Amino acid sequence: MRGIFTFLSFLLLLWLGRSILIPLLIAGFLWYLLNAITDYYRRVLPNNGISKFWSRVFDWIANLSSFATLILTAYLFATQIRPMFSELVAALPALQSKLITLGEYLSESLDIKFDASMLPNITQMASNIGASIAGIATSMGMVLIYLIFMFVEQSTFNQKFASMFPSRRQSKKLRYILDSIDTNMKKYLFVKTAISAVTGIISYFWLQIIGVEFAGVWAFIVFVTSYIPTIGAFVACGLPILYSLVTAPSLQQPLLTAVGLIGLQILFGNILEPKLTGKTLNLSTLAILINLVFWGMIWGIAGMFFSVPLLVAVYITCAQFDSTRWISVLLSADGNIPDKKEE
Repeated sequence: MRGIFTFLSFLLLLWLGRSILIPLLIAGFLWYLLNAITDYYRRVLPNNGISKFWSRVFDWIANLSSFATLILTAYLFATQIRPMFSELVAALPALQSKLITLGEYLSESLDIKFDASMLPNITQMASNIGASIAGIATSMGMVLIYLIFMFVEQSTFNQKFASMFPSRRQSKKLRYILDSIDTNMKKYLFVKTAISAVTGIISYFWLQIIGVEFAGVWAFIVFVTSYIPTIGAFVACGLPILYSLVTAPSLQQPLLTAVGLIGLQILFGNILEPKLTGKTLNLSTLAILINLVFWGMIWGIAGMFFSVPLLVAVYITCAQFDSTRWISVLLSADGNIPDKKEE
């Protein structure tokens, strides 16, 4: 009974503290992502046989390059993608009308009963999603503050950690866990972001070639939803296919849209990404889906977005303690879990 009460109290704390925890989580995500990009830039710069001075110079170049990458991405979204979103939102009422017309045509052709209320109200759905995103966007000031202080205090993390855990055995154990989480998380975020970006870019050019409107919007949705397991792929493919099906004069464009986007999801998401991440995500599909629903219920879209990184952290941590290794086994895809660090 006490364990159930503790768990429910934890859930209540997560839900009540979402206005503080979600911005902190976003800041942590950006901090990890920028560090992962910085590590990549640093690897392509000279690092052998150079003086300490030039090593520091190249570290600064790598840091500035990673920030420039983030700023450029934000600039492209503000100047190129956001106006397209506004145009798409303005076109949603007409799209809803065309969807109803298509439903009536199919019902007559198949001789089935049709009611317009059976169709999803895409205008209302877009409004709800927009409200959720706007709620996250309003906290970006707090995210920026968190992010700045994370980078300012990044150099003191090791010293603080050593002071928190003076016991050498305990310190080595927890350091191993944190290093494992850090390494796997950076690898996951970098690979996921790179693959998502490539998938989004190729999707954009494919949709442009076959003449689908708002190609930039659909490509951006492909990029963002790639972070959401399982459901993200359905959303990334389903929305542009549905739009093309409703607006195109024939079935050629919807079919080409489906073939292109689904093919890209299979190639990058199901074949290439697992090979690049290796055993980083040796997680059960069922565990990922349950975790996705769990965090989605607590934190909405933000929770779904961060569900996999949070699950990876739990998976790695539980594998390091005898009392919780069974949890990692259940979360794993094949029962093979990270080795336990001997004390």
